[in-house]
Amino acid sequence: MKPELGALIGAVAVFTFFAVQSEVFRSARGVANWLDPASTLGIMAVAVALLMIGGHFDLSAGVMVGTTALTVGIVAVEFRQNLWVAIAVALVVALAIGFSNGWLVTRTGLPSFIITLGTFLMLQGLNLGLTKLFTSTVTVGGIDDVPGYAAAEWVFASRLSVAGTEFRVAILWWVLFTALATWVLLRTRFGNWVFATGGDEVAARNVGVPARRTTITLFMTTAAAAWFVGVTLAVRLTSVQANTGIGQELIFIVAAVIGGCLLTGGFGSAIGASLGALIFGMTQLGIPYLRWDADWFYFFLGAMLLLAVLTNRLVRRYAEAAHR
Repeated sequence: MKPELGALIGAVAVFTFFAVQSEVFRSARGVANWLDPASTLGIMAVAVALLMIGGHFDLSAGVMVGTTALTVGIVAVEFRQNLWVAIAVALVVALAIGFSNGWLVTRTGLPSFIITLGTFLMLQGLNLGLTKLFTSTVTVGGIDDVPGYAAAEWVFASRLSVAGTEFRVAILWWVLFTALATWVLLRTRFGNWVFATGGDEVAARNVGVPARRTTITLFMTTAAAAWFVGVTLAVRLTSVQANTGIGQELIFIVAAVIGGCLLTGGFGSAIGASLGALIFGMTQLGIPYLRWDADWFYFFLGAMLLLAVLTNRLVRRYAEAAHR
């Protein structure tokens, strides 16, 4: 059974629900609007899904988005460097954090939940403390005034005109990352290692799977995705708040779970995670389009999470019974 099947059915149901009641929602402009938040969430959800399939969580993923965005702003504005230099520095920082998370998880044997919770708290403090140290405020601004901004804007924050409607380029990146992650999972040796590590790490090691290297690579992949989304936000908004990304890590996990990832690892898909992000984007914009209280969004998201967990549990039981 395909892990993304439930998310596909949910996405069709959510789209139909809002499209029937709102002409704006189903218009080209409306589609562009709800695909925008889904795209950046989708990029992160795909990376988080890979990590969850590998049997781990990263609670620092959300705040890492803010860390990379702030690094771009501080290096470019406060140290007066070309924006591409700042982007490169932010990538190095992100990969170092991802490697540290993965190394600690594999070497200490502690749950990734605990390791990354510690990273989350440290990064939250660093983001606030260093931003105040360099800017005397909680915001880094003026990113659009540094050299290299025009080229970076074209790559990370430009708009594509389709049939007279403008779509963010992040949507294209989201589709490309989803396709790449799906190919890696289903067509490469590394993808087999990810499923094997998440399914049973001890058994995977016994058959020669480099479980530790796979886990570290997955944490670095999540960090790289956070870097990409952080740079996208920094370039698009041209200013970054010290609290950027805090709390988003739970949304990433929710999108992956709605997309069919099991909390126990070893099962899931990149396409499913993207569909989970799509449901998030449609709901986030669909509720205001219907002029409902925005507070209902979190109720709906929580209900979707519970439904997805119960569905995934049934799917796992069905899969286990089919293999007997």
